[in-house]
This record gives sequence, structure tokens and C-alpha cells, in this order.
Amino acid sequence: MGQTVGIFSGSFNPIHLGHIAIARYMVEKEKLDEIWFLATPQNPLKKRTDLLDDKTREQLTLLAIKDMPAFRYCDIEKHLPLPSYTITTLRTLSRRYPDKNFCLLIGSDNWTIFDQWQSPQEILAEYTIYIYPRPGYPVDAATLPSSVHLTQAPMMDISSTEIRRRIAAGESVTDYLPPAVLDHIVQHRITWQTSRE
Repeated sequence: MGQTVGIFSGSFNPIHLGHIAIARYMVEKEKLDEIWFLATPQNPLKKRTDLLDDKTREQLTLLAIKDMPAFRYCDIEKHLPLPSYTITTLRTLSRRYPDKNFCLLIGSDNWTIFDQWQSPQEILAEYTIYIYPRPGYPVDAATLPSSVHLTQAPMMDISSTEIRRRIAAGESVTDYLPPAVLDHIVQHRITWQTSRE
């Protein structure tokens, strides 16, 4: 099999330095050849009132990874039916790029609801999953199927939710965002409407 490619899918609303640190870990420590970032158009398990449009999230993600040769952006979900199901995305990628070995990167928070995903058993049977830790969502490695690996990726002590709150409040986010992403947000006066729910 050819290159091993990690699929890093998320809302990236916005992408931040925590996401980049996890992707770097997967390349350096788990020896994945590439990480493909997918800014998901519509997560069927999340209802968001403050989600930036697809194009803006794609632009911010491209800016965040532009100087990193092992990272690339993949827009395949723009061409697939909504809502976006991971099994559909993975199978489409496998058909389109038969020379690549795709695997999936997910946070431990997503692993706790993995049984609610579309076709979870098929994903487990066909693809390797790498779990990265998220605060408050511990995973017992002894309980994991053989195709699932709990990594020691850095814990993200930063969230897109907190970044959106800080931007809405006029607080600094310099320590949380890649410089090019922050510059774009400032230049284009990108703001999020905070939900009152």
C-alpha cells in the first residue's frame, strides 16, 4: 500500500493551533505520511447557529496549513450529499485514490458517541482510527478494538468555542490562532454570532 493519509475532519470554526499541533503529532509520532483537512459542511450530530460559511472556513484552513508540506486541504465533501457521513467520505476517497491508505483522526469526545455515527462497524472494519485526547473525555485503551489506537497527542486546552467567544468580546486570540488565520479574521472583520440557547 502507498502513502498513509490521516483524514482530519471537523467544523474548523475556526481552525486553531491545537488542531495544527495534533496534525503535527500524527505525522511525527504516528508516522502518517500526510494529513488531509476537511472542513465539514454539515455535521449530522451537531446543530450550529454560529457556523461560518463553508468558503470562509476553507480559506482559514488553507491559510493555517499553507507552509506545511505534509498537510493538504481536501474539499471532497463539497461534492457529496448532505449531511456529511464519514463512511461516505472515506469510501469515496478510497475509490478515488486507490494508491493511498486512509485512516481517521478523531477526538476522544467523538469516540464516546462513535456508536451514533453512520455505519460505525463498517468504519471500524475498513479503516484504522487514531484517537487524540480531549479534556473531560478519558478513553480506556484496553477497551478499544484492534483497529483503534489511543495516541499521546497533545491535549487541546483550547477550543473553537472559546476563540469565538473571545473574538465576540473583543479579547485577544493571538495565542490561539496561526498568524495568517488571525490576520485574515481581522482584515475581513469576521465575527460570530454567539448563541443564546
